[in-house]
This record gives sequence, C-alpha cells and structure tokens, in this order.
Amino acid sequence: MAPPPHSKPENTLKRAQELIGVQQSQAALQLLHEHVISKRTRNSPIASLEPVMILFVELCVDLRKGKLAKDGLYQYKNTAQNTNVGTIELVFKKFIELAEQKVTEAQAKADEVQSSLETTSSTQNVDDLEASETPESILLSTVSGEQSRDRTDRAIVTPWLKFLWETYRTVLDIFKNNARLEIMYQSTAHQAFQFCSKYARKTEFRRLCELLRNHLQNAAKFSSQMHAINLSDPDTLQRHLDTRFQQLNVAVELELWQEAFRSVEDIHTLLSLSKRPAKNIMMANYFEKLTRIFLVSENYLFHAAAWSRYYNLLRQSAAAVASGQSPKKDNPAVTEADMTKAASFVLLSALSIPVISTSRSRGALVDVDEARKNKNSRLTNLLGMSQAPTRAILFKDALSKGLLKRARPEIRDLYNILEVDFHPLSICEKISPILAAVGADEDMKKYVGPLQQVILTRLFQQLSQVYDSVEIQFVLGLAKFPAPFEVSSGTIEKFIMNGCKKGDLSIRVDHATGSLTFDSDVFSSAKAMHPGSGAGSAEGEGRSVQRLQSTPAEIVRSQLTRLAKSLFVTCQYVDPGFNTERIKAKEAALLRTKEGAEQEHQETLARREIISQKKEAAQKALQMKESEEQTKRLLRIQQAKDEEIRRLEVEQKVRAAQRLKAEQDRVQREEIEKQLKELKQGTKVDIDIPEDITELDSTRIRALKLAALEKEKEQLAEQLRIAGKRIDHLERAYRKEEAKHLKEDYERQQREDEEAYQKAAAEELKEAEIKHKEDVALKHRLSRLVPSYHGFVTDVKQQRKTEFEKRSKIAQKELESKKTARVKEIKEKRAKEKREQQEAARRQQEEEERERIAAEEKAKADEAIRAKLAAEKEEREEKRRILDEKAKIQLQREEEATARRAAEKAKKTAGGFSDRPVSHDRPETAAPASSRPVIALAGNKPTWREREAAKLAGQSLPSASEASPAPAAPAARDPEAAPGPKKFVPPALRARDGESPAAPASRWREREGSGRGVEGRNESPATGGRYESPATTGGRSSRFAELSDKGRTQSPATGGGWGSSRPRAPPQDGARDSARGRESERVPETSAPPPAQAPSDGKYRPGAFKRTGGQ
Repeated sequence: MAPPPHSKPENTLKRAQELIGVQQSQAALQLLHEHVISKRTRNSPIASLEPVMILFVELCVDLRKGKLAKDGLYQYKNTAQNTNVGTIELVFKKFIELAEQKVTEAQAKADEVQSSLETTSSTQNVDDLEASETPESILLSTVSGEQSRDRTDRAIVTPWLKFLWETYRTVLDIFKNNARLEIMYQSTAHQAFQFCSKYARKTEFRRLCELLRNHLQNAAKFSSQMHAINLSDPDTLQRHLDTRFQQLNVAVELELWQEAFRSVEDIHTLLSLSKRPAKNIMMANYFEKLTRIFLVSENYLFHAAAWSRYYNLLRQSAAAVASGQSPKKDNPAVTEADMTKAASFVLLSALSIPVISTSRSRGALVDVDEARKNKNSRLTNLLGMSQAPTRAILFKDALSKGLLKRARPEIRDLYNILEVDFHPLSICEKISPILAAVGADEDMKKYVGPLQQVILTRLFQQLSQVYDSVEIQFVLGLAKFPAPFEVSSGTIEKFIMNGCKKGDLSIRVDHATGSLTFDSDVFSSAKAMHPGSGAGSAEGEGRSVQRLQSTPAEIVRSQLTRLAKSLFVTCQYVDPGFNTERIKAKEAALLRTKEGAEQEHQETLARREIISQKKEAAQKALQMKESEEQTKRLLRIQQAKDEEIRRLEVEQKVRAAQRLKAEQDRVQREEIEKQLKELKQGTKVDIDIPEDITELDSTRIRALKLAALEKEKEQLAEQLRIAGKRIDHLERAYRKEEAKHLKEDYERQQREDEEAYQKAAAEELKEAEIKHKEDVALKHRLSRLVPSYHGFVTDVKQQRKTEFEKRSKIAQKELESKKTARVKEIKEKRAKEKREQQEAARRQQEEEERERIAAEEKAKADEAIRAKLAAEKEEREEKRRILDEKAKIQLQREEEATARRAAEKAKKTAGGFSDRPVSHDRPETAAPASSRPVIALAGNKPTWREREAAKLAGQSLPSASEASPAPAAPAARDPEAAPGPKKFVPPALRARDGESPAAPASRWREREGSGRGVEGRNESPATGGRYESPATTGGRSSRFAELSDKGRTQSPATGGGWGSSRPRAPPQDGARDSARGRESERVPETSAPPPAQAPSDGKYRPGAFKRTGGQ
C-alpha cells in the first residue's frame, strides 16, 4: 500500500512498524523505499529522516534487497550531504555493520548445521562402528566431488557473503569523488580489503582494485565537479597512499602478484603527484613488497635492486633516527640483526642474478628489444633509480657500502668463490656446505635454484679457460651439490644447450665419445668468446669471469688494431713530417679553441641567463596562478560558509515553529485518538469516523458513542428472535422424516456387508491358484535350458583357453625374435666400438710415427745447418789468416822501403849541405818513421820545404811533367826499387808521435779478428727491428759483413744502389796492392750492392729503407 503524497516521515515510519508487526516486511520495505526516493522527501528534516533510513537499511539487509538499498542510500546522500554529513556516515555504517553481522550469524549457523550433520552421521544408522567407511559413503564420495562442508557453506554462508560484497561496492560507488565523504570512503575501502583477506575472496579483490583505480581516474578527470576531491591536497593524497599500501599488503597476502604489481604502479603514480615526501616506514614496506613481487616473477635482477633500495632505506632511517632528524614513528624499527639480515639478502640476491639470460628471445628483433627496454624502464622508475640496474652496478654499490662486512660469513664466502677466486675443479665442492646452510634457512631457500644456475655458469666459463675438451663424466663429477639440491645430467645438458642458444656459451656435446668441447674457432661468436659479456647476460660489460689468456677469436679480432698501432709508431720514426703535421694540426685546433672559447663562454652565460629568466618567469606565473586559485577557492569557501550559516538560521527558525505546532497537534491528536479508542472498545458496531480526525470534538464523540450503543442493542434483540424460530422448525422436520426410513436402512446394510465378504474371499482364492500355475510352468520351462547353459559355458571356456594358448605362443615367438635382434645389435655395437678403438689406436700410432720422423728430419736439418755454419766459419777464419799474412809481408816491405828512402835522404842531405851551417834545430839525421810519406801521384808539385832545400843545395827541381813518371811497380813486388816519389801509405799504417808502425796494424788486426764493425744501429728494438751482427750472418760474405757496419743508405727494394756517405778519390795504381785485404778502409764511390736477401725471421726492419741525401 503506497503512502499518501502528503505523509510525513513519522507517519511512514509508524506505518512500516505496524506492517512489520503483522509479518509484512516486504510491504514495509516497499513503503519505506517509495517514501525515501520521493522528491518531496528532500524537504523533510534530516532528524526525522534518519530513523526512517535506519529502519530502511535494516529491512534491506534482512530481505537481502541490495538494489533497493542502493537507490535509497544514494537519494539520502544527495539530500543530506549539504546539511549533515554525520548522519550519512551513521546510516552507512549501520548498513555495513548489519551486513557483517548477518555474515557472522550465517557462519555460526553453518558451523552448527555441520556439527549436527557430523554427529548424526556418526551415531545413527551405522551397523559396524569399527568400519571407517561404508559402501554407501564410498559411492557418494565417488559420484559427488563436493564435501558436506562446502555444500553447507554454499547454501548458507555464500549468499550473505555476496550481499556483504555488494554492500561494500554500493557504499564505495556512492561515496566516490566526494571530498566531504572521503574519510568514510577510505575506511570503507579498508573494510573491503579486510573482507577479501579474511574470506580469501581473490576474484572480489581484483574487482575491488579495478573499482578503486577507476574511481581515482574519474576523480582526476571530473575534478571540476561540486565537492570533488583535490589530489593536490597533501592530506587527501596521503589517505589515498594509505589505502594503496593496504591494497598492496592484501594482494601480497593473497598471493595475487599481478594485482600487487598494479598496486605498486598506483603507489608510484601517487608518489610522483605528491609534494610531500613519503614516510620511510611506508617506503620500507613498499620496497619489501617489491622484493617479493620480483622474486615470484623470477626477475632476479630487479629483485636484487629492490633489496638494495630497501637496505639503503634502512640505513638512512637508522641514521636519521640516531641524529634526531626524523621521529621514530615515521621510520622502521632497525636493529643490528635487521641490518645484517638485509645485507645478507642484498648480497645473496645479487649473486642469484643469472649470468646467462633467461629470456625467451635472443633479442634479435627490434620490437623485442624495445619491449624489454620499456619494461626495464618502467621497473627502474618503480624503484626510483636513475638508470637500469645491472649485476656489476649492484656489486659495485654493495662493495662501496661495505656490505661484505655486514653480511653473514657464509654469504661472504659465497661471494668470494663466485666472483673473486678462480678454481674450476673445486668450485662446487667449496660451495656445497654454503648451499646446504642457505637451504636450511626458509627465507633463503628460494635462492638455491638461481644460485645453481650461476654456479654452473661459472664452472663452464672457468673450464673453458683451462681446457679445450673434457669428459662429460668429469664435468658431472665436478657439478655435485648437497643432498636436497642434486642436479641431474639431463638438467646440466639442458643448461648447456640454453647457454649455447643464448650465445653465452660455446660448447659442443659429443655423446659418442662422452666429451664436451669448448669452441676455440677464431671466427666464432665474440659473445661466446667473452663469457658473461653478451647482450643477454646480466653481467653487462663490467665484470666477467676471471681471464687467464686471450682466446684465438680475441687475437684475430684485435690484429688490425695491433697492426695500426705498430704502423703509427713506425710512421713516427720514419717520417719526421708525420709528427710535425700532427702537432701543427693540434696547435691549430687549440688556437681555434682559444679564439672561440671566450665567445662560447659568453654565449653559454647568456643562454644560462635566458634560461634562468624564463624559469623565474614561469615560476612567478605559476605562483601567481596558484595564489589566484587559492584566493578564489578561499572566497568560494567563505561564500559557501556564509550561505550555509544563513540557511541554517532560517531552517532553525522554521523548525522551531514547526516543532511547536507539531507538539500542539500531537497532543490534540492523542486526546482524540484516546477517546476514539475507548469508543471502539466499548461498542461492537461500525462507527462512521471521518478521515480527518482533527475535526472531531468531545461532544460529537459522545453522541456517536450513544448512537452506537442504542443501535447495538436493537440489533442483538432481533438476531436472537430470528435464530430461535428457525431452529425450532428445522428440528421438527428432521425427526418426522427420519422415522419413516429406519427399518429399510438396517436391512440394506446387512445385505451389502455379506456380499462384500463373499466377493473378497472368491477373488483371493482365484489369485492364489493362478499364481501357483504360473510358478510351476516357469520351473518346467527353465529346467529345459540348464543343459544348454552348461554346454555354452564349457564352449566359451574352451575357446578362451585355446585363444590364450595361441596368443602365448605368438608372444613367445616375438620375444625370442626381439631377443635375437637385441643380441645381434649388441654384438654389432661392440664390434663397431672395437673397430673404432682400433682405428683410434692406429691413427694415434701413425701420428706418433709422423712426429718421430718429423723430429728426426728436423734434427738432421739442424745438424746440416750447424755443419754448414761451421764450414763457413772455418772458411772465414782461413781467409782472415791469409789476409793477415799478406798484410804482415806488405808491412815488412813498406818498412824496408821507408828505411831505405830515409837512408837515401840522409845521405843526400849530408852530401849536399855538409859545408853550410844548419839554420834550424832539426837534427841532420834520417827521417823518423813517423814522418809523413809523400804520395807519388801524377801531377803532384814539390812542397815549399823541398823547394827551399833544393835552392840551398843549388839543385833545380823537376817540372810537373818530369815529376810524373810512368807508374812504377808496386813496392810490395819490388822492394829494392830506386828511390822516387813517396807512395801512399794507409793511415792505419802511419807512425804517430813515437808509436811504432805496428800499433795501428795491431788494432786493425784486433778489429778484423774480433769481427766487430762500427758500433751503433739504425733502428730501435722498440719498433720491432732487430740488430744482427755481421759475424753472425751466415748468408753474407765477409766483405758485405764489413760494409754493413757503415750502414746502408737505400733499400735494395726501392732500386737504389749501395753508396758511400762520402766520396773518395780513386787510388793510384801503385797503391792498389798495398790496400789489398783491407776493403773496410777503401770503399769505392759506386759499388754493386750485395744480393738482396730476405731476413730469416720475416720481420720488417725500418733501417733498411733509409735514403741518402743525394737520392
């Protein structure tokens, strides 16, 4: 029944209570719903609407009418949000409390029903108390997969859980984006999170997270609406952050890792919007949850980075609390044990980062690389890091903060084994006790798997540095782990294949020989040749496995670089202009830089000034805009407050007048209602009462009462008279008619009873005879089938026996054939293995024979070379001895000739100048051996001393034509020749200052005998050249060996000749034989170069390409 349009909240409430009293809750709810959603209700006082709303929500909860409750609550929120927010919170809290109470009652009822079912089933209808299960229970459990507890909860508890979830959703939808109801909104969200956590409602939790996310997006989109929340307000943002942190905690508790990650992204977005820094205790919870999320997603790199950020935050919190810069309530409680634990987890998580990439792709596609880069960028932003973390960066950061000292000893030893030491044969043996200790800790046990991957990676990387190939059994013996964490050979092989697929390892597995071969091909992948340095590796370009030697691929790859360096150094030595041009270019660039530095500096200063001015202008504009917005907002708030105050004053006056009038009407109404109630109780006839009882008075009510009493008396008298008369006539007619039929009725009843008995007896006898005949006929019919049945059974058994024997024989034959084939296969396999072993032994023997023959041939070749060198040495010694003897003979002849000329000169001087006194102090003796001999050359003129001596002696000197006679025979051939012009004597044979003429010869002979030449070399060993002594050059003659001491001025490869650095005059014919054997003292102006001979070691010598000044 719909209320009248003019009904008031009090009347509606009373009418609803009356309907509830007569068990018509549905009608009462409909009445209240229509009253609440009516437009006229908006003008009703809030104080009178509040009881109506409380009763309304109670009925909605009892009847589980969520949709009606949502409509009514939404209308009530619109009505009361501008006047009284407290009443809204009161009604909504009552709504949520009632729903939660119903869920609790349903759970208690379900527990009671379940306990009663268990008691009943365990005590009643059980024939055998010792039997744990009956056949009926087994069949029931087979057919139905649900247990009784689940069915009970589904029937009793689940409907109320669903209603409670709808309650939370309704409240959140109504309170969204409303600044006045924001606190209630956040508290309701927290209650919804507790509901999902308590009852493990994962699906509802996902929907709740999505709902809150949509609300926040819509709040940012519709921020211009009335009462919209302001995300720039620090308090509002802090409340949203608290809600998101609670959401993150519940997501981790329910193990919904995707929702947890989305919650982390929401928190990061809110933190970026917040102008107030987050509390350290909140950020510690943030990073701790991030570590769990990354660990579940097996992203060990960012898991270690999250641990590093968590440890840094703990360190900063401890320092801030110790210095008094931050209160303890805003920072997590940090003890020394917590720091040690955090440091151990930071180091252990960094060690657990896989060296070999675990991604599905090798990163060859651009879109894959871009997706990975975007993902890493997002995760880096979530951690608040400036650059993406790497394994090397994390270790560097940990070492710089001294984490090794804080970490547990076993973790420290694990770091040294994996990252510092090089021990491929004992790495697993050393790590096994540490791995057992890590596995014993429940928190660290989850790192055992990734640690095994890192250990295997280090094992193969270090083995590849030492061995070319190893046996698989040897590797399996090295890769042993403690008991709970053994690794099978299949797992190791799968690991090797994965590493080769990613390009981090280069290993070939040969199952035929049972060996692993490490690839050493010079053209193999550079990534595989550099373990741990590939693009998919987590190590990056920083740390890598400890290196013992360069691989062939590295040597080939760097040969051009090394050649370029050598050529650069060579150019510096060979071409002086090369360095000059470089220096000039450098000076010119430096000069240009100096000239443009001042201008560039001024431009930079001007640009900085412009940027600062623009920044100041933008900041001033922003401040002005914010101040204007603040002023406008304050004005709006003040205007709203003034309007609210005026409206409240008017409403208060109106309510006071209405309350006084309502009190008077109530008293009058109560008096009239009391009199009417007494009137109704005193009379039993209907009284015509007007609809508007306010028009009645006491006189009219008394008249109505007297009329009602008189009418009731008259009606009662008339009813009694009519009833007595009707009863008398009716009873008399019944008795007259009954007397006529009594006898006939008795006789008829006897006959019917006798007929019924006889009929029943005959039918029963007939049915018994028929049933007996049918049973006898069935027995005879079935007895004829017994022999056929037995025969059929016997035939079936015989057929099945025959078939079984046949199948057994076939199976036996197949077994024998397979056995024979298997034996043949084994024999062939063994024969093949034997042949392979014999072939391998033969190849090895042939290889040894070839090596022996090669060694013998090499020894013979070495012996022949040594013999050849010895023969050449003896030949050189013999030539040197012959030359020494010739030189000695020549020296003796020259000494005799000199003595003879000196004697002749003395005789001539004594004969021509004996009568004249000597005008100088020089003794008139023979010329000493040290006097300079005169060179007998054609065209030579006498010296002034000779001319003076001739004048004093009165002799005339010969002319130039007379002084140049025909060339005389060499003095060495005719020592007794007549004295003449002095012949040329080599400087090495001239006597100096009292020295004997043999002294220079002895020094010359010492030089010739020692095989030394002029000291010095033309190239530096640093440039790659090598100096070779002429005496040690087996392929050159002694002459060229002596000539090599003077250095060569042009390379034979350029077509140049061998020439002396200073030209000499051609010797006289008489001096040719005297200079024989001393080629080192006489170098012709142009001589044929020695035959070009390639160096024995194939190296380039820069000194061989020098040019002379004339060329």
